[in-house]
Amino acid sequence: MRFTKITASIGPNCEDKKTLTAMIKAGVNVCRLNFSHDTGETQGAKIDMIRSIAASLNKPVAIMVDIQGPKHRIGDFETENHYPLKIGQKFILDSDPTPGNEQRVYLPDGDVMRSLSVGDRVLLNDGKIELKVDAVFDDKIETTVERGDEIWSRRGFNLPDTEVDTEILTEKDKKDLEYALTKNPDYVALSFVQCAEDVANVRDFIMMRSSQPVKLIAKIERPNAVERITDIAMAADGIMIARGDLAVEVPFEQVPAISRRIIRECRKLNKPVIMATQMLSSMVHSEFPTRAEISDVANASYLRADSTMTSEETTIGDNPVNVIETMDKILSYSDKDTIENPYDWSRLDNLPENDWSRSVSSMAYLNKVAAIVVFARDTASTIQISCRRPDIPIVAVCDDEMVCNQLNLLRGVFPIYNKTLFGQRDAFASVRQFGIGFGKLVIVDEDEVSLQTID
Repeated sequence: MRFTKITASIGPNCEDKKTLTAMIKAGVNVCRLNFSHDTGETQGAKIDMIRSIAASLNKPVAIMVDIQGPKHRIGDFETENHYPLKIGQKFILDSDPTPGNEQRVYLPDGDVMRSLSVGDRVLLNDGKIELKVDAVFDDKIETTVERGDEIWSRRGFNLPDTEVDTEILTEKDKKDLEYALTKNPDYVALSFVQCAEDVANVRDFIMMRSSQPVKLIAKIERPNAVERITDIAMAADGIMIARGDLAVEVPFEQVPAISRRIIRECRKLNKPVIMATQMLSSMVHSEFPTRAEISDVANASYLRADSTMTSEETTIGDNPVNVIETMDKILSYSDKDTIENPYDWSRLDNLPENDWSRSVSSMAYLNKVAAIVVFARDTASTIQISCRRPDIPIVAVCDDEMVCNQLNLLRGVFPIYNKTLFGQRDAFASVRQFGIGFGKLVIVDEDEVSLQTID
């Protein structure tokens, strides 16, 4: 029973039924659909296929819709697609939509133009190019090249020093999200979140268009989001540590420490957390991961993250099924290693002494129970117990399919959608589905907690 879950990004090399079925059999718990690429009915068809496969396998699989967000890009160039930029040269970002050259390029985002200040940095090509703002005018930004490389048409850029005055949902995002909501996704991931208000605004947008309890995952990609992690986590239903853009916008050596801090903060606030980006990136073309990648995936388990996530390894990789099988092997072994943080439920700081979920974990540990069984009308109680990380399986029996799917993201939680078992409160039949045939159980049923024994 693997505790750390696997979120898999779905793309061109894994969107056929045969491959998706094999990936889910191999251990995928959450399927992420990136609306930065295919949109509308194309993504809707994938959602329908995933639901169909999950039903045929009788396995819960959560659907996560990832909205592009305000991704900023420069314009096109003249005769060449790219030009070299040399350290010390001047370069202009302006409001002129005509193709650029080695001296200037179009900056289509007026909100960026208004937000930049002298001394701010503009990073392109994943940080390989660094421009420093020298002067700001109504129609142009004058910069000096601090770090040079080839600059290409339509490339995105990062602004690590700038808080852009922009809406979290672009017009494209609103259209994409309105369609996605017709498919009842379990989670919506929000890109380039800067503050708690961004999350609140998207929640309002969803509530006006859907009666379903869709959960919001805030992607942490910017320095100002790291600084406001507590407020953002409280506003959201979960956090994704998006290490790709984050490692461009903050010094890369800080990313591991930031990740540790975010995981602990999420656990205190009872929010699931996903570790993302380049976890097995060499397996885009390689049959085996690097030794460093094996350690990276294992470390996510040791840090007690809820889920690891694949990106290009599964979307464009040569063998997406092998990627999932590999990640499953690493996590399954690492989850059993309690040397790093033994009895982790008792070591989390700043929890109140009478925290009921810690008491449940303590009861389960001291009585050496086989499982904790939660009869879950919603996700709240199961999330709170999971965030104590009891290192004991949490079997969540649900009478609502969306609740079951959403719980499939949580570390150590094994959800069952079965109205009969839920109605009968049959804990013993529930745990036997996971090979637990004898021992003690802690049973959580709304406000009641009990200890029972399987004969």
